[in-house]
This record gives sequence, C-alpha cells and structure tokens, in this order.
Amino acid sequence: MLLNCDLGESYGSWTMGLDDQVMPHIDQANIACGFHGGDPLTMRNTLRLAAEHGVSVGAHPSYPDLVGFGRRSMNLSGDEIAASLHYQVAALDGMAAAEGLTVDYVKPHGALYNDMMAKPEVRAAIMDAIAAYHRPLPLMLQATPEADLHRAEAEPLGLTLLFEAFADRRYDDDGKLLSRKQPGAVLDRGTMLAQVSQLSNQRTVTTVSGKVLAFEADTLCVHGDNRDGVEAIQEIRALISGR
Repeated sequence: MLLNCDLGESYGSWTMGLDDQVMPHIDQANIACGFHGGDPLTMRNTLRLAAEHGVSVGAHPSYPDLVGFGRRSMNLSGDEIAASLHYQVAALDGMAAAEGLTVDYVKPHGALYNDMMAKPEVRAAIMDAIAAYHRPLPLMLQATPEADLHRAEAEPLGLTLLFEAFADRRYDDDGKLLSRKQPGAVLDRGTMLAQVSQLSNQRTVTTVSGKVLAFEADTLCVHGDNRDGVEAIQEIRALISGR
C-alpha cells in the first residue's frame, strides 16, 4: 500500500505543512494547483522536492475557493467543473514537464472530493473531465464498499481508478468517513497505527460500531501539517514496510 499526502499548499508568505520533512517518507505527492492553495513558485518548488526524493506527482485540484481553502462546496455546472479541472491539471502538468517530470494521477481536494463521493452528478462530471484530458490519468477517490459501482462508472470512459483509505479517520458503518463533528472522528496515535496495520495486513477496517468492512485500498492518505504528523508518517512507513 502506497502513502500519499497533500502538499504544495502554501501561498505567498503563508506556509502550510512541512513538505520538506514529509516528502522523504511518502510515495505520492498530491500537489495543489492554485485554486485552494499553492502558487507558481510553491508548485515548482514542490515538484523539485518530489523529484529529489523520487516521489510520484499527482494534481490536487479544487473548487475555485482560495479564501476558503477549497473546503466550501460550490454549485458548479458539469462544464464548469470540467473546465476548472482541466485548467488546474494542465497548469501542474506543464510545470512538471518543465522540470522533466510527469503528473501521474488526479486527486480532487476538500469539498470537491467530498462532493465527488456524495453526489453522483459531481462524480460523473469529474470522471468525464479526467477521461477527456489529452492523455490518460488515473483518478484517486475514496475506497468504500461501493468500489464496484465506481469501477462500473469509470469503465466505459476507459478511466483507471486509485482507491485510497485514511490513516487517521474513523469510519461509519457504511464505509464513509465519520463526520469530524462526531466524537472520535480523528484517531489518536495508537488507534491510527492499529487501523493502518489492519488495512495493510487484513484489507479491512473496523467501524465506529465495531463492524468489520472489507476495503481494497491502493494508497493511504497521511497528513504532515505539524511535527507530530511527520512523526506519525514515519511510524506508518515503518509499519507497512515491515521495518
């Protein structure tokens, strides 16, 4: 199971995350494309950091919501979603090419990601947009018990899917992430490591009520916003690598 992390989200003089400390321990960097975080210089520096550590690059597009860090849902049409995605992915893709790199996949950010999972019409617009890009790019989305449905939606488009699980989030009985408004939605260090071990070794998660669900996850989302997060990523890397 690979490790992915949202990076390159600083903007101007405002700094988000500890990218230089996180990058050596992950496999996939989801790089912001300027609509929720990230500016041209930050994008270039993050691409170079990924190249230095041999990390795969993914585009991390969002709703056009720089003020709200992409965390606010927006009522965009399918055409607006498609154009927004192409604009952002192409920006990172072009900058990556200038550095001798390629963008390997797309993972929507924040509210756009949540809407993709909750609203079939948003998911369809995103799938159509990625499939229509000028070269094939896989789409990363949440691993849930509805994975077969999502594969069926993607197959006619020739779209490859990457399914991700979350290291530090509790799951509902329906396989969705427990709302952050609920107690216990974010796991403590010990519980998080136990969940990672279960995902890695048994391909299952235990839900908030104790139900065990089968999960097929290609990649695991981790967060490096602070020093504790970086240390947790190091522990997760050691755990799944058997070191």
